[in-house]
Amino acid sequence: MVSATNIHKSFGDVEVLKGVDLEVHAGEIVSIRGTSGAGKTTLLQVLGTLDRMDKGELRYGETRLDAMKDKELSQFRNLHIGFVFQFHHLLPEFTALENVCMPGFIAGRPDAEVRKRAAELLEILNIQHRADHKPSQMSGGEQQRVAVARALINNPDLVFADEPTGNLDSVHAAEMHQLFLRLRDEFNQSFVIVTHNLELAQLADRKLEMKDGKML
Repeated sequence: MVSATNIHKSFGDVEVLKGVDLEVHAGEIVSIRGTSGAGKTTLLQVLGTLDRMDKGELRYGETRLDAMKDKELSQFRNLHIGFVFQFHHLLPEFTALENVCMPGFIAGRPDAEVRKRAAELLEILNIQHRADHKPSQMSGGEQQRVAVARALINNPDLVFADEPTGNLDSVHAAEMHQLFLRLRDEFNQSFVIVTHNLELAQLADRKLEMKDGKML
């Protein structure tokens, strides 16, 4: 589904990614571990088209992304890629339902359709009782579930998660781990997860490790 070949990325004189190759298949959870500075987050940003590589090739199916212009790439990202970060980045002035709806509204989908799908996702993630609550009224685990629902609103091909349980206690982290497995099993959802959490990494279908800008 996703193929990255010979990915290079530097910041100034510092080469962060040194020829990374990676393939991700539909319905697969891939975990990436490594020490700080290994290049994990940079790789996720390049694969998720949030940053451009210096050299290499990135394909989603038959679509080559590294050749796209910024506007076209932004539209593709909104429709095909979801993101879950360590910090949930929910908009504090909006409710849980409204936060989940945002990518759908940006995509130009009908309001009623987006709101219906958002409500369905909140129910699937067992957070429907918080639909009208703002982030400050929710626990950390609840906020992260809302962030997962937001990542799924446009039915993305792939969700990138960067330390998604990094700010959660052990109970909520375990719940999030099971949630990823459920979404894979029930919806054939694909995930690439960067994590220091060994338990989360071990749940993945494939466990990868990075060191000094390369896959081991």
